[in-house]
Amino acid sequence: MTVLPRLDAYLRPLAWATLVANCVLVVTGGAVRLTSSGLGCPTWPRCHGGDFTPRHAWSVHSAIEFGNRTLTFVLVAIAVATLVAAWQSGRRDLRMIALAIALGIPAQAVIGGITVKTDLNPWVVSLHLVASLLIIALSVLFLRRLDGPMPAYAGGPLALLASLNSAVGWVVLYLGTAVTGSGPHAGDAKAPRNGLDPLQISQVHADLVFLFVGLTVAMVLLLPATGPSAEPARAARVLLGLQVAQGVLGFVQYFTGLPVVLVGLHMLGAALVTAAMTWLLLAVRERPATRTAAA
Repeated sequence: MTVLPRLDAYLRPLAWATLVANCVLVVTGGAVRLTSSGLGCPTWPRCHGGDFTPRHAWSVHSAIEFGNRTLTFVLVAIAVATLVAAWQSGRRDLRMIALAIALGIPAQAVIGGITVKTDLNPWVVSLHLVASLLIIALSVLFLRRLDGPMPAYAGGPLALLASLNSAVGWVVLYLGTAVTGSGPHAGDAKAPRNGLDPLQISQVHADLVFLFVGLTVAMVLLLPATGPSAEPARAARVLLGLQVAQGVLGFVQYFTGLPVVLVGLHMLGAALVTAAMTWLLLAVRERPATRTAAA
């Protein structure tokens, strides 16, 4: 009988690998869109005609799109290893989160296929990115659960503020995809845009960013004086730093004609902001006194 190797000792490295790999996927997916390579492989699940690779139709665009698709196999390998390790740990909470992450990878691939089948419909492309960001949030949750089982949740004004901050953050991230869908980086020269006015949707996005930053500033100011743990305050400062960097990138890219390098960095920033705001939400909502060390 085949015995699976013990992987539960590697849960934390696997959890970090899951987080990093999905952040990389956001960047490579952005590269596909920013280089107009979205239809470099015009079919799905195959790439060209009956081939799963672009071997008979090599081009820069097909290589970029095929490279992004290939990354899915890396994500699957990491997700399966993480799921096996979580199962061996005997922890039900870790098993459920790892299972959700593992199921998210094929779901993401299917959304990618729908994206190609709909000739890069901008609303489907937006969903494609949001799915990756959700997996990143789950990866952060998984990392925190490694320190112990799910603790009791803290209530009160700070917990409410953290929840509001996270909700506004998700709206900001989604509006960012709508801004991109209205502009020149649609993934292909002939791909449709979402029909929104780029100036107006950019203004709405910027207004929500100011609210997002304001809520985080409030948490930075309030947390050191109210929390028994330094972690929430540290998470708030990290999130604020990322927001400032994102804001600077956003304004510079807008006023310089959306250069692809800056837009790509902005997408990486979106992945990091997702991780940081999830960390902040969990750090504030969970009672530190109930957390236990990992076995």
